[in-house]
Amino acid sequence: MSLTQTLNHEEVVVLDHGTGAKLSRELVEKIASILGDTYLGVMEDSAVLGLSTRRIAFTTDSFVATPLIFGNGDIGKIAVCGTVNDLAVSGARPLYITLSLIIEEGMPMADLVRIIESVRETAREAEVKIVAGDTKVVGKGEADLLFINTAGIGVFEHPPVSVKNVRPGQKIILSGYIGNHSIHLLSMREGLGFERNILSDCAPLNHIIDKLISNIPEGKIASMRDVTRGGLSAVLHEHARATNYQIHFDQPSLPIQPETAMAANMLGVDVINLANEGCLCLFVEPEYAQKVLHLLQEHPVGKHATIIGEITAVSGTEVYMIEADGTHTEVEELYGAELPRLC
Repeated sequence: MSLTQTLNHEEVVVLDHGTGAKLSRELVEKIASILGDTYLGVMEDSAVLGLSTRRIAFTTDSFVATPLIFGNGDIGKIAVCGTVNDLAVSGARPLYITLSLIIEEGMPMADLVRIIESVRETAREAEVKIVAGDTKVVGKGEADLLFINTAGIGVFEHPPVSVKNVRPGQKIILSGYIGNHSIHLLSMREGLGFERNILSDCAPLNHIIDKLISNIPEGKIASMRDVTRGGLSAVLHEHARATNYQIHFDQPSLPIQPETAMAANMLGVDVINLANEGCLCLFVEPEYAQKVLHLLQEHPVGKHATIIGEITAVSGTEVYMIEADGTHTEVEELYGAELPRLC
């Protein structure tokens, strides 16, 4: 059987690409060739890495997306950004990631190539190297065309940040629009037409985080989170539970693109529950909030940054939204999924 198999006149992935034999080798070599200088692997069973510290950050994640390829990104970009951002929000400098692919039989080879090219370009942007990987091919109906699993390693050049450092009086800052990623994917999947004006925010955040850590004194940024599944609501509830202090935020201050607000209202969903892939939430000492805000706004991914609220001195785990008329509305933690799975 040759590497080229046709389905509707397209080259596709076949089960024999997962046998560990000639076709498997050719597929792996194809992927490695596309990754180019971002790939450090030598086709052995493990990567040997040199690290300058004994204290590292380590993370792992799995990625699914519907659709796999969207207006300004794809599952490959999400995988690299998600791994890099998880490392960066701990205060570490991301260095290395792994890339494991579970591919469904029949996936168009052109789509796979496009996604691997996106992995390469996003890794270059984030300045991380891919050091190991794996491919598995499963039968039709056993995967949603492509699942990606990653692991990432970063090193600490500054003290870590942690939710344990959050305390009353600290300001809460968002780096940019919320809700765009979920609305963009949902619109593409359902043919709603919003995706032309609402783009995904998917982006690596490590460079802007490094800029913040390098310019703000140690301890003044207490905690950071990338606002992914569960949205802003999940991040705020996590910090309220961890500190046992109420969190208050201003509804009018939320950075929401008008088209996103309109789409969410039409769909009957709350933007604060929607997933993002390039939004940073920071908990900052009040005297440094304006400086953090200024540094964020100087960077392309932070130009819509805003201060949205603070950690109060009131004991409790509640999160309250203060509306324009001053009304305090408790934000309930989302139970289940507000939207069908998108990513």
